[in-house]
Amino acid sequence: MTGRTYGQYCGLARALELVGERWAMLVVRDLVLGPKRYTDLRETLHRIPPSMLSARLNELEQAGVVRRRVLANLDAAVVYELTEYGSELETIVLQLGLWGARSLGEPGADDIFTVDSAILSLYTIFRPEAAIGLRATYQVHYGPGIVVHAMVDDGVLKVSEGAHPDADVVIEAMGPFKQVLTGDLSPGDAVAMGLLRVTGDSALLDRFGDLFHIPPAPLPVEGLAVR
Repeated sequence: MTGRTYGQYCGLARALELVGERWAMLVVRDLVLGPKRYTDLRETLHRIPPSMLSARLNELEQAGVVRRRVLANLDAAVVYELTEYGSELETIVLQLGLWGARSLGEPGADDIFTVDSAILSLYTIFRPEAAIGLRATYQVHYGPGIVVHAMVDDGVLKVSEGAHPDADVVIEAMGPFKQVLTGDLSPGDAVAMGLLRVTGDSALLDRFGDLFHIPPAPLPVEGLAVR
């Protein structure tokens, strides 16, 4: 943890002192799904300088958010994982991700999208209340090399990497399909426009936009200025 403080006796200020440094919350995000090696983090956080990644890991470890563990296998690799205290950030990461997703535009040319991002995005925008009584498995392809499956079981979601042999619906994205997730475009219309390619139960496809939904961002208020 850095020596910088806000000089505020406040829980939020303390939280930002612990995890508010640049890249820190993205390190936490990438550890939410499980332990990772240093090289794994370098791959998913491809723009972070190695020295900064090491510094953030050390700071998070000193703060009790992250710990190191040696794997009990032949290569005895060192992995980083969230502590019990750090794991309490999971809900915060998902809520903050949903808040930010409402303002996402189109991806930039150099923006990357990882398997972990795909998995976490589905957890982030899942609406349990829309899944009551539903049991279905969706397999989603986000372009070359990124495939996940989402198992919905009566309001509970489990997302994992890879294909599922008994998926009820297979959805292949031909490009960004945020409009489906915001409700601006129905899944059926997205298929007709060539944005999605789908095989399986068409009724479950219609449910997809209800199960996974990004609320609209609030419109800016015009005519007001900070004085």
